[in-house]
Amino acid sequence: MRHIGPGSDPDKRTLRREFLAARSRLTADDVRESADALAARALASPEVAGARTVAAYVSVGAEPGTLTLLDALRARGVRVLLPALLPDNDLDWGEYTGEGSLARVRHGGRMALWEPAGERLGPDAVTGAGVVLLPGLAVDARGMRLGRGGGSYDRVLARLERADTRCALLVLLYDWEVVAHVPGEPHDRPVDAVVTPSGVRRFR
Repeated sequence: MRHIGPGSDPDKRTLRREFLAARSRLTADDVRESADALAARALASPEVAGARTVAAYVSVGAEPGTLTLLDALRARGVRVLLPALLPDNDLDWGEYTGEGSLARVRHGGRMALWEPAGERLGPDAVTGAGVVLLPGLAVDARGMRLGRGGGSYDRVLARLERADTRCALLVLLYDWEVVAHVPGEPHDRPVDAVVTPSGVRRFR
């Protein structure tokens, strides 16, 4: 585990640049191999193994790959929900029924995202998931997640809290992205576990 000392925390923007730079050095083979290992670890976890509905996302660029996992979940008969970014940065949801059900959508000048092409189910659809798989750049020993800074998943987590759901929150990362400490804010909600290519670590 890397140490980022709480007394000398770089700000979140600096940390994001650092983790994104590390990802940019990965080869396509690195990403593919990690995706296979990540899928195996996630599928073997009790949280995912017992879920009937999983809210996930389609990885882009050098993010830990998710398509292998999405297809394996579908093969198990799990209902998979994927996000669609709304103009206010909130997330709507649609069902994943295979790669043919995805559309590549560019939002302004940002990186293009793969989103569900079919029926929109509304932002509250996520509250019906037994597991929510979260993107991130790092997680610390308390389960506090460092996101990309857009606030979309802060809204998702707040929505889940208001609905008093009992879903499991899992963040998907590379092994080196589990660190000692990341800066937190009062509204931040810890995740239940991190899944990396080498295993699952639970925080509560």
